Amino acid sequence: MSELKAKKNWVTANDVALLAKVSRSAVSRTFTPGASVSDKTRKAVEAAAKELGYQVNIIARSMNTGSSNFIGLVTSGFDNPFRNKLLSPIVKRIALKGYIPLLINAGEPKQLEPKLRELFSYHVAGVILTSGAPPISLVEEYVERKIPVALINKQVNLDGTDQIFSDNQAGMQLVTDQLLKHNVSHIGFIGDCVSFSAQQRYQFLQTQLKNVNLEVSSVFTSSEGYQAGWQAASNLLKKKPNIDSLFCATDILAIGAMDYLRHIMPDRMLPIIGFDDIPQASTFPYQLTTVRQDTEILAENTVKLLMNRIRNFQLPSIRTRVPVELIVRKSA
Repeated sequence: MSELKAKKNWVTANDVALLAKVSRSAVSRTFTPGASVSDKTRKAVEAAAKELGYQVNIIARSMNTGSSNFIGLVTSGFDNPFRNKLLSPIVKRIALKGYIPLLINAGEPKQLEPKLRELFSYHVAGVILTSGAPPISLVEEYVERKIPVALINKQVNLDGTDQIFSDNQAGMQLVTDQLLKHNVSHIGFIGDCVSFSAQQRYQFLQTQLKNVNLEVSSVFTSSEGYQAGWQAASNLLKKKPNIDSLFCATDILAIGAMDYLRHIMPDRMLPIIGFDDIPQASTFPYQLTTVRQDTEILAENTVKLLMNRIRNFQLPSIRTRVPVELIVRKSA
């Protein structure tokens, strides 16, 4: 063990510089994502840091520089299976770029603004919004401070932000084509009323069905969970008993609707299609036909665009559309 390490509990960047025989700034560059440093210097610094047990003081660095390697990652609750599936590859890619995700749970609409404002305290290098309806004024405040913002399946027409979407239009074409194979005539739609994705899927579905002269009836829920799907199926079938198929804007809504039909109206098991391809969709009780969102590509594009804007905030805003795929199972 180094004598220097044995003499004190807190090892500084100066200590690492002395042992590695490099400048203090070389140590800083070595541990700054994207900074220029030679391989020889990097190896010397990393070896010295390992020997001394040195860890970067991220809080101190953010105070000194006015920025940090924190990325704010905002999600609306942790009980949504699709968002959990999406968070994992985003967190992985953020870490591979040398950044640290700060996960913010904005499960309640009233929590969203204070949680987003809280990120200012951490001098975040950028923000990823995966859900919720962020107040435009607050997103504008991020942009005014030149903090890059990436939005997944959200729409904010604002310079300094990038948007990454799953291709809902193509998805609705796939859904329509699959339902037509079942000779349906009156399609039911279930979606939550606050989600941009649900609203867009409904609009595109209406357009597709109008083109083939099919009727659609809808129920919009105030939440997006399993119970909401159960209740929406009940409300929709009581209001429109002649519905002969269902499309649900998310898989979790579809699973709730399927269970309602299975347990309450077993003689009315209709063709049902969801959207997302969450892990539960492929399980034996459901075998749900669904439109798969590619979470790996969504994450890859999101982090790539955010890193580009961190390097150059003045880049034009980009809207990236990610392809989707129909996964056919027994439900339709």
